[in-house]
Amino acid sequence: MKESTPITMKDIAQALGVSVATVSRALQDSPRISEERRNSIKRYAREHHFNPNFMAGSLRKSRVQPLHIIGVILPQFTHYYFSSILSGIEEAAASRGYRVIVAQSNEQYEQEVEICQSFADYNVCGVIVSQAKDTKVYSHFQKLLDLGIPLVFYDRICTGLDVSRVVVDDYMGAFNAVNYLIATGCRRIAFYGSPMQLEISKNRYNGYKDAILKAGLKVDESLVVECDNRAAAEDMTPRILEREMIPDGFFAVNDDTAIGILYTAKRMGYRVPQDISICGFTNGERAIACDPMLTTVEQRGVKVGQESADILIDKVEGIAVMDKVEKRVVRTRLVVRGTTR
Repeated sequence: MKESTPITMKDIAQALGVSVATVSRALQDSPRISEERRNSIKRYAREHHFNPNFMAGSLRKSRVQPLHIIGVILPQFTHYYFSSILSGIEEAAASRGYRVIVAQSNEQYEQEVEICQSFADYNVCGVIVSQAKDTKVYSHFQKLLDLGIPLVFYDRICTGLDVSRVVVDDYMGAFNAVNYLIATGCRRIAFYGSPMQLEISKNRYNGYKDAILKAGLKVDESLVVECDNRAAAEDMTPRILEREMIPDGFFAVNDDTAIGILYTAKRMGYRVPQDISICGFTNGERAIACDPMLTTVEQRGVKVGQESADILIDKVEGIAVMDKVEKRVVRTRLVVRGTTR
């Protein structure tokens, strides 16, 4: 390694044959690491000019106990589900003496990378994240892990890394919703989903497909479209409803998309639910603010947030092994309202 090349905790760990977590704890004078090992790691760090970030330095010089800071990345602040998850994270974190720093990726990979770097610079004790829609490279997440910063994914998980995650039961939520549409008379059901690179979209599509096949019906792939927001739904739905064979039911990946379908169908003269049934996925406040009120799958975002924070803090405090992968699934439930028969 060149002398001018900054080293990381991962480099120190590899050189000394220990884990990144051990290096991190030693540099923070954790009593869980023996004094001999702490001194050895610190000596190696000094000799190789390991340079902790400025936030870590300021915290070490502080005479008061530093606050524990968790970094949280939301794809969008305005989405009810993500804001409810944030509420759950903040509630669980505050109960255990932690604060949160929140940043929005705005569904952009480049912004997500910058946020991860900022969190590393601020020496957060861990990061809770739902990845952006267009994220296909995960090196920025791996860098956090290499620095000894634990990660927990929620909702949109990173399949390229084997790390802890909290998700809702997307498959069963979709399966039960579509099964209900079929039980109430629907035979041609459209699916409006997110990009299929996202695990949640794959799981919800599979639930949709399996419910249709179980009922002895055929999946019409022309009714499976990528459409996951209200504006896109208002653009797509007229084209679907102008076909010779129109769907008699719609299952949407989220409530905003479902409301876009509802608004468009009514504007085109269709009766909901007499002519067309519609089901969303979220159960946010907008679901009861439309006419008729929306049938939807409740995701329990607060619970997802609480579980995510508890997993992360357990790792930070050594209650759970840093390298242990926790995979928790929060159950959904179908909330039946006026947009279905």
